[in-house]
Amino acid sequence: MPKIETDDGVNLHVEETGTGFPLLFIHEFAGDHRSWEPQVRYFSNTHRCITYSARGYPPSDVPQDPAAYSMDRAVKDAIAVLDRLGIKKAHVVGLSMGGFTTLHLTLRHPDRVVSAVVAGAGYGAHPDKQEGFRAESHATADSFEHKGAAEVAKTYAVGPARVQFQNKNPRGWAEFAEALAEHDSLGSALTMRGVQASRPSLYALKEDLATIETPVLIVVGDEDEGCLEPDLMLKRTIPTSGLAVLPQTGHTANLEEPDLFNSTVDRFISAVDRGAWRTRDPRSLTGATM
Repeated sequence: MPKIETDDGVNLHVEETGTGFPLLFIHEFAGDHRSWEPQVRYFSNTHRCITYSARGYPPSDVPQDPAAYSMDRAVKDAIAVLDRLGIKKAHVVGLSMGGFTTLHLTLRHPDRVVSAVVAGAGYGAHPDKQEGFRAESHATADSFEHKGAAEVAKTYAVGPARVQFQNKNPRGWAEFAEALAEHDSLGSALTMRGVQASRPSLYALKEDLATIETPVLIVVGDEDEGCLEPDLMLKRTIPTSGLAVLPQTGHTANLEEPDLFNSTVDRFISAVDRGAWRTRDPRSLTGATM
């Protein structure tokens, strides 16, 4: 599979499957390009599916400079993937860290995004939670750096919004946890500090979010506590958005409930393609009950 080079000289591992209109997947912090396998298997008979591992995630390069990691850089890397593959526009699906990237990509490059699926994006976004999230992120980064990914994965993979996956599908969860344990420890630490802990609060972007014209589907598990309130805010703020809540589901929604996730995304993309995804009617925003 090819590697593409970004404008700052970092090589990113990219995989393509299928033909048709491009569908770009952007992974979460605890995942990599392999995390989208159930989606690639489902969508590759109708779409050109592109997955890649972010910088810091082998087989992509792991830059040693902390300044090489940021939300701004994550957006530029997504654009680099599209550019190097000759893709002008794509449907984009992102989970968690990848969901934030997808949202920022939509804000900054609306001409490149036909539709956006923003799944499990919300941790640390609420103003009351931001400082605590940043402190926890830095502590987690220190653990990756000093204890190593294999050790950190033992606890990270059973977080409050991951145990749902473990309970429903122990074998699938074990594959997820094993892949997390294989991550580059320094790359994970630098990503946690530079991308996760340093990203702006979604609430500070409400004015910009309200101007989005790109179709957006927000997906969240109803037991993904850190994302529920921020995602409801996104629904209320982005006029072209819809909100899908997956029942008894945690953070790793695309792996935990692949059939439901795939069918939900498929219906959204199909609606966008046939021009049936609508902007919210302002008459629904009067505040009146009847």
